[in-house]
Amino acid sequence: MQVLPAQVQKMGIYLVVTIKPGLVLMWDQKTSLFITLSPRFQGQVCGLCGNYDGNSKNDFTTRSQEMVADVLQFGNSWKVLSSCPNAQLLSDPCTSNRYRAAWSQKQCSIITSSTFQICHSKVDPGPYFDSCVRDSCACDTGGDCECLCTAVAAYAKACSAAGACVSWRSPKLCPIFCDYYNSPGDCEWHYKACGADCMKTCRNPSGNFLRCLEN
Repeated sequence: MQVLPAQVQKMGIYLVVTIKPGLVLMWDQKTSLFITLSPRFQGQVCGLCGNYDGNSKNDFTTRSQEMVADVLQFGNSWKVLSSCPNAQLLSDPCTSNRYRAAWSQKQCSIITSSTFQICHSKVDPGPYFDSCVRDSCACDTGGDCECLCTAVAAYAKACSAAGACVSWRSPKLCPIFCDYYNSPGDCEWHYKACGADCMKTCRNPSGNFLRCLEN
């Protein structure tokens, strides 16, 4: 499907691509990509992101409509071309890169720390912490901070969606804003950890699209 320029918008830190009404891709222009679907698509999709029927237990459904437990069997069934090689199970990157393990656990501990305390009862930090550690261990050939920041931002986004806004970035940890370094009124673009309901544009007349998004 051809994507027209009018369908691509810059919203805060995200590049937002509207594939069709109700189907939107949001990319942070680094290592994080989100797909959002309108409820009208519920039960009408399939693939690696599940079938959106409200039941997470049947998301591992293969192309041949077989429910499986093995992630590789599930993933490989959705190859675009049969000639593509099958994905293989990767070893634990923290085991392969032991020198990264301590650094990753220390940096990712912000997810389980008091910084996100107001969110812990709303969104379980465990899976996000584990993913953060794994991703940070794996990024050992450059871009290590990008992997860390993306992982923490994913938890912050889930917290915002659950009603717990956490302003976790700082000049020393994943900074993306100028407020700290400028006098009031000098910074044309101000960072907001969880967006603002009032940000209306001609393409976003309701002002609700950026809710829960960093901008």
